[in-house]
Amino acid sequence: MPESKPRKRTERRPEAAAAPQYKPNPVWFKPVMFGLMVIGLLWIIVFYITEAQWPIAAAGSWNILIGFGIAIVGFLMTTRWRS
Repeated sequence: MPESKPRKRTERRPEAAAAPQYKPNPVWFKPVMFGLMVIGLLWIIVFYITEAQWPIAAAGSWNILIGFGIAIVGFLMTTRWRS
């Protein structure tokens, strides 16, 4: 069996052992993320203030689910946020 020779201190480690390099998010990511959270919240507030006449009167109580759905998409984006 061939003997492996010890590495010198000046030798570099293989690239696989290096720490992963993450790219930062695009510029539009944060405004969209926060915008979706705010729009979802405003959707629900408008629904309650207008007594179910707005934003979509035909949707009725489903407007709450729509508002939460929009906000949840914004919150899910926070899991991908890198600075």
